[in-house]
Amino acid sequence: MSEQQYGSGFRSVYAKGKLTVGIGVPIEAYTSPVPVMQNQVSLIQRAEALGFASVWCRDVPLLDPSFGDAGQIYDPWVWLGYIAAQTKTIALGTGSIILPLRPATDLAKAAASVDQLSGGRLIMGVATGDRPVEYSVYNVPFESRGERFRESFEFIKKNTHRPADWNDQHPVMARQLALLPKSYCGDLPLFVTGNSRQSLDWIAEHATGWLMYPRPIAQQRTTLTQWHEALAKASQEWKPFSQSLYVDLTEDPDSPAQPIHLGYKLGRNLLIEHLQSLQNIGVNHVTFNIRFSTRPVDEVLEELGAYVIPEFPSNLAETRN
Repeated sequence: MSEQQYGSGFRSVYAKGKLTVGIGVPIEAYTSPVPVMQNQVSLIQRAEALGFASVWCRDVPLLDPSFGDAGQIYDPWVWLGYIAAQTKTIALGTGSIILPLRPATDLAKAAASVDQLSGGRLIMGVATGDRPVEYSVYNVPFESRGERFRESFEFIKKNTHRPADWNDQHPVMARQLALLPKSYCGDLPLFVTGNSRQSLDWIAEHATGWLMYPRPIAQQRTTLTQWHEALAKASQEWKPFSQSLYVDLTEDPDSPAQPIHLGYKLGRNLLIEHLQSLQNIGVNHVTFNIRFSTRPVDEVLEELGAYVIPEFPSNLAETRN
């Protein structure tokens, strides 16, 4: 894989042997299924200024009471277009777009549009989704999601690709039907979330990288070993591995780690140690979710920016230094 085939978003977040840090939206502490979504633009702009490598949004078409989570409420493509216009360098991630629910042509056009308008900052995480009620509303058979995922993935990958000699005003294949725009730079980064009903061998061969869930270090090490073995089998030297992490940062920087849903309540020093351990086993990016924060989120953001981000700077920041 040539890193130069992807835009600045991918290059600022991912490098072999390195770990960078991002933030998930809403940047908000909330217990209700529906967040308030106040001050999100200013908080994202502050995260960008503090050096966070990325900001991630989710694709939650409908609020299912049994799941109790509306994500950031807004449509991910509208939201990312809105955020792209008010930021400059931070990578824009989706974690993750549910491919089987929507026409692949619409998804490809939306993704390439955000990538173009942001100057190549999109990182597109994709998934099959796990909420049957959404499939019934969209009139899509739930049991078809694995096959539909592959078909959509391959369509988006092929039709957003920008050949070296491509010109949007004068397409090389001007006499053929073409999807416009193409990606900003070569290819869109397409990351598969979980297994999305695909084999690991398929993911290793076709995806740009893998988005996974947080696990204890020993278990994540085993997952990474399997990932590296699948990459070797597919004759791929390296592809990045990302994970999320829910964090409730305590005021005491030395507080020990206590498990919470998909993460930990802990002090910043233990958080830094945990991230270093993840980097040592081969994790390349961690996206923080601070939904369960017991402290004001602006204070948490500032502390992460002052103490944690300098230990794991974005590749863009290193290039500038």
